Amino acid sequence: MKIKVKRVEKRRVTKKIQTDYIKLDAFLKLCDAVQTGGYAKLVVQDGAVRVNNEICTQRGRKLRPGDSVEFENVIYLVE
Repeated sequence: MKIKVKRVEKRRVTKKIQTDYIKLDAFLKLCDAVQTGGYAKLVVQDGAVRVNNEICTQRGRKLRPGDSVEFENVIYLVE
């Protein structure tokens, strides 16, 4: 018996920041991944966000250019 597996391509979005770093919750809002800061806090605390391929539960984590954030099958790259 053969099982077919559908592979989902993850969309990539690049966002340029003007400062040295940006906090994770603010970056999610900047990318329009979430509607509000409160919702950003919830999804991060629930472990639904990955930073550099690791689950991150710190909403205040500082992101710098070169970091990647994954949320809902979309990869957001900090530039």
